Amino acid sequence: MPPSWRRYVRPQDLVWLLLFSTLVVTARGMVYYETSPTPGFFVPWLLVALWIVKVLEPHIGTIVAIVIELGLCFGIIWDSGQITSSFYLLPLLPVISAATSFGLRGTVLSTLAACAVNLSQLVFLRWEQAYIPPDQIPELVLKLLWFPVVGFLTYQLAKANREETRKLEATAKQLAEANQSLKEAEAQVRRSERLAALGQLTAGLAHELRNPLGTMKSSAELLGRQVSSENEIAKEMAGYIVTEVDRTNSLITRFLDFARPQHLRLEKGDIDELLDHVIQRFEREKSGAAASVSIYKNYSPDIPPVAFDGELLERALLNLVTNAAQASAPGSVVTVKTRMVETGTGPGVEIAVIDRGSGIDPKHLENIFNPFFTTKSDGVGLGLAIVSKIVDEHGGQIAVESAPGEGSVFRIYLPAVRE
Repeated sequence: MPPSWRRYVRPQDLVWLLLFSTLVVTARGMVYYETSPTPGFFVPWLLVALWIVKVLEPHIGTIVAIVIELGLCFGIIWDSGQITSSFYLLPLLPVISAATSFGLRGTVLSTLAACAVNLSQLVFLRWEQAYIPPDQIPELVLKLLWFPVVGFLTYQLAKANREETRKLEATAKQLAEANQSLKEAEAQVRRSERLAALGQLTAGLAHELRNPLGTMKSSAELLGRQVSSENEIAKEMAGYIVTEVDRTNSLITRFLDFARPQHLRLEKGDIDELLDHVIQRFEREKSGAAASVSIYKNYSPDIPPVAFDGELLERALLNLVTNAAQASAPGSVVTVKTRMVETGTGPGVEIAVIDRGSGIDPKHLENIFNPFFTTKSDGVGLGLAIVSKIVDEHGGQIAVESAPGEGSVFRIYLPAVRE
């Protein structure tokens, strides 16, 4: 079947076409009831209508289709011999539809309705002429027995298929979650390896650079004192050298802060108090475009004490809050939120810093925690790398969600219980 047809024609529709075509062709030979002038005249047309309903069943609804099918089956059986009709098994079609689409209740109701379609033919018999021999009654019962047997077996098979489908869907969901967790773990391992290698390199370079920088600063200061007051250009150049050496020394200090191992002094404390202190410090130090940005606190009341190094974690959180404020438009609001969450290692505390600023380009999301990666013209690219390192050493995780033009959410996950 061409792929373009599969949207409109199902494989079972071809099966229905073959079945009902055969029934239509052989319908006249299967009519034995001769009390009416035109016995079996409507049977082919009713069979065609039944085929159309079966094809349209997904579009008109299973319940509506079953009701129409039972009515058509009644007409076919009535016009083809009533209780002696060879089409007595046709009501199995709506029974099978109900068993595959509904539960046990739907199967029972459709089975009773199918039996009623056949038994109702007895009402239209002319009992003054008709007679059912006693030896034919077991055959009538056997005809009716097919309906509950087929209905129940179909229901059991459909139930087993549905349960297997649910299991497969649950397994697929677990595999997708495990795959996502594996990808995140791999990304964290790669980031940790890069941090370790760059940290060692940075520490070595920083120590090697500080000695010549100290010599340069001392020489520039000595030169500034020795140069005569008339030589303004030399004095100005010496001042530039001292200023740039101080700036470089400050940069090297940041490199060392990133490179040196952190010796955590863990103490159990209140995360809310730490966040309040971070926000107060931000309010005192904010400047520039971030000066008009306000902080909204949304703390969960059920946060337990957490073991953390107050100085280091405060530094990390202040960095996140400052970055969020700088990315926000003047007069915006940055939200600091806490809540309890379940992590892979047990209960944890989530600290979220939420802004509605410019957001982060998706192609940069994987690199923002790498050292020396920055999109700021005056940035060094160590802020978020240091934040990530501090969180990692607390046994936590950091994640980011962002969309350009919609803002960013940085989430820190810390274990709620730590020995």
